[in-house]
Amino acid sequence: MDMMKSLQKLLYVAFIASALVWTGCQRDENGFSLETARVSDYSSEVPLEWNKLYLLADRYAPGFRPGPAPRALGYMGLAAYEACISAMPDYNSLRGRYRAEGLDIPNVANTGEVYHWPTVVNATYGYLMRRFFPHVSGEIRFRIHSLEANFDNRAIAEIPRDVFERSKAYGQSVAEAVFNWSAQDHYGHEAFRNSRPSDYTPPSGPGMWQPTYPDFSGGLFPYWGKVRTFAITEEDKLALPPLPYSEELGSPFRQQAMEVYNKNTPVLSYEDQWIAEYWSDDTEGLVFSPPARFIAIPNQVLEHRRANLELALYTYLKVGLALNDAGVACWYSKYHYNVERPVSYIRRVVDLGWEPHLWFSPSFPAYPSGHATFGAAAAEVLSDIFGESYAMLDRSHEGRLEFLGIPRSFRSFREMAEENAYSRIPLGVHFRMDSDEGVRHGYAIGRRVNQLPIKK
Repeated sequence: MDMMKSLQKLLYVAFIASALVWTGCQRDENGFSLETARVSDYSSEVPLEWNKLYLLADRYAPGFRPGPAPRALGYMGLAAYEACISAMPDYNSLRGRYRAEGLDIPNVANTGEVYHWPTVVNATYGYLMRRFFPHVSGEIRFRIHSLEANFDNRAIAEIPRDVFERSKAYGQSVAEAVFNWSAQDHYGHEAFRNSRPSDYTPPSGPGMWQPTYPDFSGGLFPYWGKVRTFAITEEDKLALPPLPYSEELGSPFRQQAMEVYNKNTPVLSYEDQWIAEYWSDDTEGLVFSPPARFIAIPNQVLEHRRANLELALYTYLKVGLALNDAGVACWYSKYHYNVERPVSYIRRVVDLGWEPHLWFSPSFPAYPSGHATFGAAAAEVLSDIFGESYAMLDRSHEGRLEFLGIPRSFRSFREMAEENAYSRIPLGVHFRMDSDEGVRHGYAIGRRVNQLPIKK
């Protein structure tokens, strides 16, 4: 009998000890201790799937290109990064940099509370995707809801309910703070609702942009150069001046027009057609936007490398900030210089019946190229993260039958950016100077982002 009582006592003590271990050291689905788990302990699955869904939403969102698209990426990347910074010991918060501008993010550092970082990130993206895309179709809104719910349901099944609820609430609170800050930016907030403001009249004069053949639409986002930036200064916005306008035979400006004309007349070579169509990303409803293309690329890199959550948040932060600032600077320069599109010059000066390979020219000034600026800014920060010689096969348009989307191989992100910039010449929508200056300007913008004190 005494032996039985002793055994019962030992079992009771063991039970209490195990209960104390369970309550004192809660573990998630991977076996990590929730109290000590860092962001780097988790996979990149949550932000990766959200950025894949972003590409679909961006493809169909009315009025979202080119400015609102990179702007949304900048704010979402910042929110997800800042929401997790307290468990990223090798990285710095940027919230102090923007506090004077009105950003006030809740901080959980040193509170001792337990968080599940994938749930925090899921809540952040879910909140912001619904608010940056309030005008998309019911199908896409359903996909946003479903993706958030799927990650939530998985977490509920694998972590304590109080940790889940705390994590979700915190992620939403950070997202709300960032979105409220976004809403203070008058020129950027919900600009998709008035992408061609009726109060804008383009200046006239020799070689200056006017609504362009064949649809002659008004200027798209003429005030985008006033939108908030994250890394660049006011002085960084303005690109170098373009070539002086001339219709004289042999002049540098006319030579650039003739390069565009000769590549397209009578038809493109197969290689130039492939490059032109592969990088086009011009048509809403058919493909995602040009800045979104440079989220499709890190998506592939992160998935291939099976990156952890910390690396993904760092990558999406830097690429988003770079793309946002590239868009603002490029559009500031476009409407400062007001250079006409090649189709206008060529049809007036060279060949009245000429048609570019792309049936329309984007309805804003040509110089510098937005494609080139976006691509170079992203390439600069991606090279800083993954290396100057990161080779990959880009599958952004694999399987598309409407155009030549066959995957292309590249030896570096810069090679991608420079081919992307060149592609606008055979497509018929940019002069070489537009592409060359876009690359130079984009690299400079990317360097500004690289200079931010993100890593300790």
